[in-house]
Amino acid sequence: MAELRPSGAPGPTAPPAPGPTAPPAFASLFPPGLHAIYGECRRLYPDQPNPLQVTAIVKYWLGGPDPLDYVSMYRNVGSPSANIPEHWHYISFGLSDLYGDSRVHEFTGTDGPSGFGFELTFRLKRETGESAPPTWPAELMQGLARYVFQSENTFCSGDHVSWHSPLDNSESRIQHMLLTEDPQMQPVQTPFGVVTFLQIVGVCTEELHAAQQWNGQGILELLRTVPIAGGPWLITDMRRGETIFEIDPHLQQERVDKGIETDGSNLSGVSAKCAWDDLSRPPEDDEDSRSICIGTQPRRLSGKDTEQIRETLRRGLEINSKPVLPPINPQRQNGLTHDRAPSRKDSLESDSSTAIIPHELIRTRQLESVHLKFNQESGALIPLCLRGRLLHGRHFTYKSITGDMAITFVSTGVEGAFATEEHPYAAHGPWLQILLTEEFVEKMLEDLEDLTSPEEVVKETLEMLNGLISLCLPTTPSPHKDTQQTELPAPENLAEEAARAFRLFKLPKEYNWPEKKLKVSILPDVVFDSPLH
Repeated sequence: MAELRPSGAPGPTAPPAPGPTAPPAFASLFPPGLHAIYGECRRLYPDQPNPLQVTAIVKYWLGGPDPLDYVSMYRNVGSPSANIPEHWHYISFGLSDLYGDSRVHEFTGTDGPSGFGFELTFRLKRETGESAPPTWPAELMQGLARYVFQSENTFCSGDHVSWHSPLDNSESRIQHMLLTEDPQMQPVQTPFGVVTFLQIVGVCTEELHAAQQWNGQGILELLRTVPIAGGPWLITDMRRGETIFEIDPHLQQERVDKGIETDGSNLSGVSAKCAWDDLSRPPEDDEDSRSICIGTQPRRLSGKDTEQIRETLRRGLEINSKPVLPPINPQRQNGLTHDRAPSRKDSLESDSSTAIIPHELIRTRQLESVHLKFNQESGALIPLCLRGRLLHGRHFTYKSITGDMAITFVSTGVEGAFATEEHPYAAHGPWLQILLTEEFVEKMLEDLEDLTSPEEVVKETLEMLNGLISLCLPTTPSPHKDTQQTELPAPENLAEEAARAFRLFKLPKEYNWPEKKLKVSILPDVVFDSPLH
């Protein structure tokens, strides 16, 4: 639960909002990390020393559910001449180390990141006549903060978040998020480390898919060029009813499609509902990691395993400028990455450019046949994995959110993998690597043509059902005798058409490549959410 009050209002835990010129005696009364961030806020909004704040009633470090202690809300007048509308500016406090006494974050020094190294911001277009900022963005930011605290996955500029629901719980098309550097907030050096500011940008489903297939930074740049879709400061308008591709159809073909063809995708990993089975021989016991089954407790990844998976994602994320998704259990590096020129050859190497030797080599096993299992949303990303990653000499990792396991697809151009062309299926504990040749990738893409995204499935099915319903409606007799009436299809034909429509929803979907001893199943979510096999 949270409450709303001015940041300077009295309360047991609400701090004042002094600026950088506050008297030293007064400044010492509240946490230095909080003071440093407030100083940056006061630099931008000197006329708003006491903005409205949403505060956690029970702080996270006292057992409360909300990781963010405060979310401050400022009124930004924008700049009409620069196509920057008036908007509300939300700023979080709590992902960084505010206190420096280890009540939330471990202190690691002044030169590194403070806490997770960043705070979240959000810019929401102010509606005409709106006198106070809506508070729903504060809860949205709390939700993202919970994910960071629970998973220890940090965010970086260019990351995307699949939300699958209007951000404000309305009927808006803005249902997902990208993240980028806040255009006004500058990094802050606090006594507990550096804090950067990542801005949440609301996007439509089509824009999210384009970011997945290409890269988040490219889509952010397109949004900046369309004033109604964000403009230079990427301000979210929840009433936006058109995607950037509907506003300017040339953007899809001339920018996105060309970018995908040239660059591929820099989405190198996702957290997903997935599992894998070793079909070579049955598991010896319930804890045998050769068979990762729903309802069993798979063997946990060792620290070295987790480190190598993390490096897999990190190296892939760096291949095209900025990352799109946070790495698995990433190192906290202020959200900063080092760009390098795109290369046809990707790598699973460490920072020292020395290939990681898998932990306890005896545990790395070559498998003869494997069965991969994905839920529908994860399965819909397989063509992206193949076309946007492997055909560009890269890799793609699925990290299970229902168990401690992972599946990594690698191409023949990836160095440091323990899957080889001679042994394309290899398991290192519960981490499976699958090496696919370019020829086999092309074959798989042909066979997976019917694997569409869930949104497209819903749209196609509804259109088909609406057409069937219109055929079944009674027709009005025509006043013209010579006009022929359209005959309704026979009942058995209607049943056949209805069955064909609902087959679009039918799961599981099975794909088999016997010659490669590979099987892929797309399963309902309930299979992964229940204890049933």
